[in-house]
Amino acid sequence: MKYTSQLTSKLMSSSDAVQMIKSNDWVDYACFLATPITLDKALANRVGEVENVKVRSLGFPGLAAVAKADPEGRSFSYNSWHFTGADRKLHDQKVCNYIPLCYHEGPGYYDKADITTDVMLLRTTPMDSNGYFNFGVSNSFTWAQIRAAKKIIVEVNENMPYCYGGYEERIHISEVDAVVESDNEAMFCLPEPKISDIDEQIAEIVVSRITDGSCLQLGIGAMPNAIGKLIAKSNLRNLGVHTEMLCDSFVDIYEAGCIDNSKKKNDIGKMVYTFALGSKKTYEFLHHNPSCSSYPVNYTNSLEKISANDRAIAINNALEIDLFGQVSSESSGTRHISGTGGQFDYTYGCYHSRGGKALICLSSSVVDKDGTRHSRIRPFLEPGTITTLPRVFVNYVVTEYGIVNLKGKSTWERAQALVSIAHPDFREELTEKAKMMNIQM
Repeated sequence: MKYTSQLTSKLMSSSDAVQMIKSNDWVDYACFLATPITLDKALANRVGEVENVKVRSLGFPGLAAVAKADPEGRSFSYNSWHFTGADRKLHDQKVCNYIPLCYHEGPGYYDKADITTDVMLLRTTPMDSNGYFNFGVSNSFTWAQIRAAKKIIVEVNENMPYCYGGYEERIHISEVDAVVESDNEAMFCLPEPKISDIDEQIAEIVVSRITDGSCLQLGIGAMPNAIGKLIAKSNLRNLGVHTEMLCDSFVDIYEAGCIDNSKKKNDIGKMVYTFALGSKKTYEFLHHNPSCSSYPVNYTNSLEKISANDRAIAINNALEIDLFGQVSSESSGTRHISGTGGQFDYTYGCYHSRGGKALICLSSSVVDKDGTRHSRIRPFLEPGTITTLPRVFVNYVVTEYGIVNLKGKSTWERAQALVSIAHPDFREELTEKAKMMNIQM
């Protein structure tokens, strides 16, 4: 192989590679399944040896070793652009900080926000015959991180799918400072979410609003999975995909013959995404698949690119919504749950698509561990709760009791519409609260 000598000269153990990281450095981990698991463990082994090493991550698959190894935060400060369940637990333990992120702006932060990166760590496929390491199932803003970094360390994993891209989906050996061989652990797989009767009821409402030739974006969780399964059983045809996350649902819909990407305005014939997260089925589907194209997030989540496709449909979850129409999808009071992600991007972009729709879907209520039912449509968001979508951007809201369009409605009309799809146990109370708050006639 032409580039073997370069590879050999840069190959080293993980413990040697992380010696490049010094006290007070800023260290970036690549996002989602490009997270450098082996290097994270090696860096964690330097606890007590370094001080104030600040780590940035996004969607870490599991518990970050640097956070676990140093609960007092003397050697490492662990920060996340978007919380996973594990990050949430670390945050509860006060060993993880959240970095607010509007996803499509991510690459620009490294140019415009004066972000300093001393060392960038990423997991890739093995080097190919042309000297390139492919980023696999996570493009995101990897190249923006690389451009900002003084040192680049690649961790190779043979189980990483080789994913074709539009651009910025690979790095050349000549641009790398060190290469580390991993233990080739299997790709993290999302557990199969349990789909409830309510998820299926919401899915039926949503799928009834999708037409042939629509271009889909799906979020994460049981409800989007339920929608995907229902689409796969439908007679819908000529669907397209332009999404931030490619998941199992898209594979099911594609294999059912519903997706051909023929009606898209951009990337005709391609399923476009910036990261993939699902089961082994999804990773095998993506490996050397020319019908799929990985792009950086400032392309997939570009408001211009999203809205360019006709009948673009965004389908996303929320934690709660208030009678003003404000949506929270990332915190419950002051307890941080996930992040803004691309929900804002796709809500805005799909609404501006010709024939497009942006749907926020949630069950009307939730039952806590004590058996008490709580409405997820609230008079106002709980103090401390983060607003993910300001009221002026919210388009359709869906619960198991129906679908309402908030655009163009007065405050009292919006409240009235939301009450109509609330759980029946809370409708009278919500109506009275709306009157007391002077937002309903």
